[in-house]
Amino acid sequence: MVNYLTAVDILLHRAAIAPEQTAYTFLADGVNESGKVTYRELDTQARAIAAKLQSTLKSGDRALLIYPYDKGLEFIAAFMGCLYAGVIAVTDYPPQQTKSISKFQNRLVDSQAKVILTNHSLLERIKGNIASYVKLSPKLAELPWIASDRVELNLASNWQQPKLNSDTLAFFQYTSGSTGNPKGVMVTHGNILHNSEVIKQAFQHHQQTKILMWLPMFHDMGLVGGVMQPLYGGYPAVLMSPLALIQQPVLWLQAMSRYQITTSGGPNFAYDLLCQKVTPQQRETLDLSHWEVAFSGAETVRAETLAKFAELYAPCGFKPEAFYPCYGMAEATLFITGVDKTKYPQVLYLSEPDLAENKVVCVEPDTERAKAVVSCGCPWLGDEIIIVDPETLTRCPSNRVGEIWVNGRGVAKGYWQQPEATERDFNAHLANNKETTYLRTGDLGFIRDGELYIVGRIKDVMIIWGTYRYPQHIEQTVQDAHPALRTNAGAAFAVEIAGEERLVIASEVERTFLRRLPVEEIITAIRQAVGIEHTVDVYTILLLKTGSIPKTTSGKIQRRACRQGFLDGTLNLVGKWQQKDLSQSNITDLMQRMAE
Repeated sequence: MVNYLTAVDILLHRAAIAPEQTAYTFLADGVNESGKVTYRELDTQARAIAAKLQSTLKSGDRALLIYPYDKGLEFIAAFMGCLYAGVIAVTDYPPQQTKSISKFQNRLVDSQAKVILTNHSLLERIKGNIASYVKLSPKLAELPWIASDRVELNLASNWQQPKLNSDTLAFFQYTSGSTGNPKGVMVTHGNILHNSEVIKQAFQHHQQTKILMWLPMFHDMGLVGGVMQPLYGGYPAVLMSPLALIQQPVLWLQAMSRYQITTSGGPNFAYDLLCQKVTPQQRETLDLSHWEVAFSGAETVRAETLAKFAELYAPCGFKPEAFYPCYGMAEATLFITGVDKTKYPQVLYLSEPDLAENKVVCVEPDTERAKAVVSCGCPWLGDEIIIVDPETLTRCPSNRVGEIWVNGRGVAKGYWQQPEATERDFNAHLANNKETTYLRTGDLGFIRDGELYIVGRIKDVMIIWGTYRYPQHIEQTVQDAHPALRTNAGAAFAVEIAGEERLVIASEVERTFLRRLPVEEIITAIRQAVGIEHTVDVYTILLLKTGSIPKTTSGKIQRRACRQGFLDGTLNLVGKWQQKDLSQSNITDLMQRMAE
């Protein structure tokens, strides 16, 4: 195995030993090959872009990367060009509407970027709307723009290899913003190398591995898993625009079948899409027998989704043991824990009433109010996870839920220009051991038989009627309450009313129900389901227009943004119900009805 010192060494090595091997194939529309690039071509492009950057920037400066979803190869060349120049890459999503330009202002100011990298087509579009764009984001006019696809390749000969080491910052990975404002995670070359080796070993990648990734490349899973992992291992990769998947989910599986892909995956909602949107006729044409690692991460992995997908796609050759639940986050570069690839993921059934008191009590699957929780496996290569009481900062016993803390070489340096948040989240220590520091993930879970199970996030947990309520559990109940409610498009959060936390539900409705929406029927179904399953009354129910609920760019529900939208009255409503009287008699009546 080659002992790389930096991420730059990976591409230099690949270009030297296999210059004509195809590194990446891109499917802009999800079907047709819009471009390919070999290791030699990518190395040349990276050298040229790096030389262009080195002519005006110094090592450690930041460059903001903004590329359309269908220009993945150009993004990769620019990203590697930044690394080759010793310039810190700052990734961001492409603008879809004029109003989204204003969001770049915060990213530009926070990262203190010195230049913006994009492609020629997007640059021309921005120039055509520059007056309105500059009004929304004045910083756009102050910085130089470089169309990386127009950089002359003969500049490659001017490239000067910078002095880099494992501690050198490689890129800023901004957090999703699902529980607060996005923060720039400082990822080093050493972080990339360690996490890449962890993924390689955990997924048991081999010489015949073929990777397909559709997640956006500015997202940690798309960048580290879809760009760096195939480069690190020398595996051919097929990349797709995420827009193609959202518009036609079957394109993902058709590409899997056509290219005989062995590793691919995404968040739980993507598997739900494949269960809902792919027809029996389309499934008949698929061959998924080569799929060895179907990873699922970035959001709660649901046992129901795994079971349904395995049943639907067994005739296509899909093997249930290919499912690979994993856990990770930007603060740890990407990967933290993963399961045993050779086995079907372990599923525990917990008593939900006990879970509300942070107790881990296993029950039989058919027990009333049993909650299925899927294992996310264990850490690898010497990394460590512990479960900690966030109040006392002491280890939790195995039968208690606590905060997940992580120690390992994949943990990033901290948050850019946020020393207090860095000290709080990246330098935590147990009350009785101040020598070892940990990353506080903000996630809640427990360890059973060496495997990690996740139940929620500290910032999202609600305390209603003196009991902990996990929004993920309530959201699952809501989406199953009525066919008009969309899957993975609802939020549960609390607001303070008369000194007490009250539950608010916001949920999108299916487009086919919008014209004749049975509001009262849906409201009743939600109230009954939540009351029975969780022993709690709902204060407000908001029915939202299809596609309007606040989400991060990776598809996570932004509960805080939903809560703020509710308070501001800015959510796109198609129906609403709210309690008029919060008297104790109403609560007592509800409890009596549920007891009956």
